[in-house]
Amino acid sequence: MRIAFLGTPDFSVPALDALLSAGHEVTCVYTQPPRPAGRGKAERRSPVHDRAEAVGISVRTPKTLRDPNVQAAFAALNLDAAVVVAYGLILPQPVLDSPSHGCINIHASLLPRWRGAAPIQRAILAGDAETGITIMQMDAGLDTGPELLRKPVLIAPDTNAGMLHEALAETGGRLIVAALAGIEDGTLQAVPQSETGDTYAQKIKRGEERIDWSQPATMLDRHVRAFAPWPGAWFEHDGDRIKVLKAAIAATDGAPGEVMDDALTVACGEGALRLMTVQRAGRAALTAADYLRGRPVAAGTVFT
Repeated sequence: MRIAFLGTPDFSVPALDALLSAGHEVTCVYTQPPRPAGRGKAERRSPVHDRAEAVGISVRTPKTLRDPNVQAAFAALNLDAAVVVAYGLILPQPVLDSPSHGCINIHASLLPRWRGAAPIQRAILAGDAETGITIMQMDAGLDTGPELLRKPVLIAPDTNAGMLHEALAETGGRLIVAALAGIEDGTLQAVPQSETGDTYAQKIKRGEERIDWSQPATMLDRHVRAFAPWPGAWFEHDGDRIKVLKAAIAATDGAPGEVMDDALTVACGEGALRLMTVQRAGRAALTAADYLRGRPVAAGTVFT
C-alpha cells in the first residue's frame, strides 16, 4: 500500500521498520519538529525523524496540520492509508478523510481502557494484569474510533514501564502489518469499541513521580515500576533527590518513610519496600549495596 507514517518518539520506530520490511511504500514521514534538548538546549530531531532519514524517506515537520496548505500537501500524496503512532498532533477531519482507507492508529492499550496520553504508566499504576495494542480506525474523537485488531500483552509482577514500552512497540509493529493486509484484501472490517469500560490515561504531571511513603507498599511498588526507567520515582534525603529504579515488597512494618534495616528497606503506610536500584541526580544508577557503601543510611532514618 502507498502510505504516510506519522509518529515521533522511539515507541513509533518499530512500526515504521515493520511497514518497510513488509514492502509497503512509505512515501513520507510526518513527525514533530526538532526541539531544544539537553543541557546545551541544542535542537534535537525525533527518533522517527532520524530513522526516516537513515532509510531515505522524505520527512515533514509541520507545527500544525490545521494549515490548509499543509492539508493540501498531505492530500497530494494520494495515499491508500496513513499510519499514526504517538505522533503528538491532532489530525483534523480533512487529514483523516484524505487517504482512501483513512488514518490507522496504533494505540498502546486495549481500548476503550486507557484512552489518552499515558496508557503504559496508567496501566501499571492501576495494577492491571494485562494491557495490549489496539489498531484503530481514527475518527475525530480521542481514541474513540472503531477497532480493527487487538492483541493483549501481559503485565507481570516485575514489569516496569520500559519493559512494557518495548513489548508494546514490537507488538504494534507486527499488528499494523496484519491490519493493513486485512484492509487491503477486504477481509478485515472495523467494529465499534465497547461502550463500557472506558478510562482516561491522563498525562503524567510534573512531580507525580514523587514517592509518598504513607501509601501502601503494593501501590508504591507499582509506582516505582510505572516510572522506571524514566522519569524515575523519587524521594528526597539530605538535600538529594534520589530515584528508585527497582524495588520489591518486604514483609515488615514501621512508620512511613522509616528505614528499617541496613539494606534500604523502607516502611510504607502498609508494609515496606526494599529499594534495590537507586540513583542520585547526575550520577549512575547503583544497587542498594553499592549506594550504601558510599553513603551509609542508618536504620531509623526517615525519608521524606
